[in-house]
Amino acid sequence: MSELLKKIFPSFSNELIQDIKANEVIKTFSAGEVIMRTGQYIKNTVLLVKGTIKVYREDSDGGEFFMYYLQPGQACALSMVCAIKNEKSQIMAKAVEDAEIIMLPLTMMDKWMMQHRSWYEFVVGSYRNRLEEVLEVIDSIAFRAMDERLEFYLKRQVQACGCKELKLSHQEIGSDLNTSREVISRLLKKMEQRGLVVLHRNQIEILM
Repeated sequence: MSELLKKIFPSFSNELIQDIKANEVIKTFSAGEVIMRTGQYIKNTVLLVKGTIKVYREDSDGGEFFMYYLQPGQACALSMVCAIKNEKSQIMAKAVEDAEIIMLPLTMMDKWMMQHRSWYEFVVGSYRNRLEEVLEVIDSIAFRAMDERLEFYLKRQVQACGCKELKLSHQEIGSDLNTSREVISRLLKKMEQRGLVVLHRNQIEILM
């Protein structure tokens, strides 16, 4: 497992990996399973080892607003902030596919910030990367029309999965973008006419 950790988190020093191994709790989640809920107190730092996790906000009516994906080798910076400040989670996190995570006690996070340079750089880098992604999402909402937001969303999906065939329903996309399935279907049809996508049953082929 130490060799696997080094492969997934190449920036971690050998000493840090030894400390992680001594304090970790490994948990697995099935596709579709909720990992973190809004209002939940967070007592651990989460490192993703396997799978993909979708991070989103949920409104009072149960509507979802997609924020970003977590891939192996990443940590959820927003949950780190909540854990440090002992605040309730402001986000939801759900496994898109079968996932394996490492949970680390919050006390270790503070200690390692002082002890391990590689941990300090990883945490700061996680904050910076997530902030950039959230700012992109804010920009897409504030300054782009829905058709531009849809293109931006699909490109992010391609980057996240490393594939050109997205197994997403129009309803799922509508939920992530906080709009209706009908609006998404109409916009996707226009994108297909422009040669940007090919629509299949329960699958969207991205050409752009």
